[in-house]
Amino acid sequence: MKPGQLQYILQPKMQDIRNYLIRLGAPAADAEDVVQDTVYKALLYLDSIDERKLSAWLYRVAINGYYDLCRRRKRIVLPVDELELPAMDEDPEVFVLQQERLEDIELALNELLPLYKELLIMKYELELSYQEISDLLGIRVNQVKSALFRARKQFQKKYRGEW
Repeated sequence: MKPGQLQYILQPKMQDIRNYLIRLGAPAADAEDVVQDTVYKALLYLDSIDERKLSAWLYRVAINGYYDLCRRRKRIVLPVDELELPAMDEDPEVFVLQQERLEDIELALNELLPLYKELLIMKYELELSYQEISDLLGIRVNQVKSALFRARKQFQKKYRGEW
């Protein structure tokens, strides 16, 4: 693969990875830094990356980069979502209830093991298949299915306040 071709492949992937890192808890500036570092590493190791596994390689490098950043800072960064204003035709009560529900979901997600949070985001927000998740994380499809089952159960308990 030539570096010129890489630009057309990397550009959409980098936006997806940036959004994914933000969902994991990275502030936008940190997500941008990690994405830039990931592109640099992709260019550096271009000859040794299997084209069929490029997407998985990029996600793994970005995720590891974000976790390294968190370890260096000795803290986990939680996302701060900007307050969304309701549309003029939307019922304010419905909007407030939706916001509270989203906050409860976010709190429950943040209490999960990092792997479980990753899996739930990959499956339900990014809508990746079991095979795609398997490729990204480098684990078997059956492991993805069983870990997702445990992640859903743990999320349900956290969300319902059973723990």
